Amino acid sequence: MKKLSYGRQWINDDDIAEVVRILRGDWLTMGPTVEAFEKKLAEYVGMKHAITFSSGTSALHGAMNAAGLQEGDYALTTALTFAATSNSIIYTGATPIFADIDPKTLCLNTKTRITKPVRAIVPVSFAGYPLDIKAYRAIAPEAILIEDASHALGHDRKEFADMMTLSFHPVKHITTGEGGAVLTNNDEYAERLLRFRNHGMYQKEMIELGYNYRLSEIHCALGLSQMNRLDEFIARRRELAAMYQKQLSGVENVILPPEHENHLWHIYALQVTNNLRDELSEYLREHDINPTTHYKPVPLHKYYREHYGYHDGDFPEAEKYYEQEISLPLYPMMKDEDVKRVAETIKEFMRRKNNS
Repeated sequence: MKKLSYGRQWINDDDIAEVVRILRGDWLTMGPTVEAFEKKLAEYVGMKHAITFSSGTSALHGAMNAAGLQEGDYALTTALTFAATSNSIIYTGATPIFADIDPKTLCLNTKTRITKPVRAIVPVSFAGYPLDIKAYRAIAPEAILIEDASHALGHDRKEFADMMTLSFHPVKHITTGEGGAVLTNNDEYAERLLRFRNHGMYQKEMIELGYNYRLSEIHCALGLSQMNRLDEFIARRRELAAMYQKQLSGVENVILPPEHENHLWHIYALQVTNNLRDELSEYLREHDINPTTHYKPVPLHKYYREHYGYHDGDFPEAEKYYEQEISLPLYPMMKDEDVKRVAETIKEFMRRKNNS
């Protein structure tokens, strides 16, 4: 019986051929394939500029820098995210402010009320659930809106944040191995992002502090090839999620994830009640199914507790969610029978608990 992980890349012969073509060519970095990948991203999303970075984290760092965050500034973000979202705020010298989630969407609560002036708002499209951009702008209309869309390449977007960041880690919708990007319609932000990822250089002159956050031709060749199948990847993720929703509906001690017609299903994030999450996780692993959890609320990590004074109970919805969440296998290479196998294993576990 094959092992199922919670996420996995899908590399085909076309992807390999494109990478080999670059390896046999003249450019390994800062060449035409980087520009072609960026153009493809911008056209697909419907934004003017796409600037690639060496990782999703460096893309976030670039966006915070382009927004002008500095010491003394505050930026609002969600407690339920990966640490990179808020870490990138700290890199600039600014201070992250966390807010709780809306349990109906699992994203930053749009009714959040802030007590300090924020220079930026950084909501996260958790698991691929689409964000209400207008509602986030209403929280602090003067703030720069930066969407952490690491889970959300492929939305049918009618409203855009000032900047949108992406990750191309192997479990994301497309992969470049490691990599990320920032998309924007703002020319000034785009110029700052281009300098920031290249040592702060402009016309061979370093005019500000920057970093080497460039993405190579090799990475971009893989990403450009993967973009040809992005719609296929998204469609398959939606099919698999719909199967899970159907097969797990009504199962005792199981709360299904929220649905939306524009959901991208980066992860299938189930909730398990009655303190059964960890026991179910172990049972699945015993059956060669390897789930994971997303995420421990960032402000409750040791670093944030010690430096910012957060405590258990500060974010009740995010904390409750984390205690119950389990991410089941979901990636385009999965077969229909894989979903059935996972669902039946969960049902069997619940039957055993009910009969014990």
